Amino acid sequence: MQLTTKEIMEIIPHRHPFLLVDTIEELEPGVKAVGKKCVTYHEDFFAGHFPNEPVMPGVLQIEALAQTGAVAILSKEENKGKTAYFGGIQSAKFKTKVVPGDVLTLEVEIIREKGPVGIGKAVAKNQHGKVTVTAEMTFMVG
Repeated sequence: MQLTTKEIMEIIPHRHPFLLVDTIEELEPGVKAVGKKCVTYHEDFFAGHFPNEPVMPGVLQIEALAQTGAVAILSKEENKGKTAYFGGIQSAKFKTKVVPGDVLTLEVEIIREKGPVGIGKAVAKNQHGKVTVTAEMTFMVG
């Protein structure tokens, strides 16, 4: 299943400039989501990070992955209309910097779930297949 930006906004509450997922390319509700983020020079954060050498902040890469995971978990029938909150980050590793012109593939697999709490295994890769960040994320649905 694929989703447009408009369809993503029907599932998660994020809006510009904080919506960091452009499309969902693959979706298995409650199991996995694969999103895309086209990084452009006009992103608001590049004005200050860093003006002479624009680099996407790692924390925003993590947020893009979290939003992708939220689409996966909130697409489950019993979670529709709810919000997924960030509960924690484990084992985050930043491997390659992200710059304007990069296209990130954001992959999140839900590996554990107990009640409203779950864990997602996340990885982002650039258009060359190089890993930019990996992490495990805890979420809470409310």
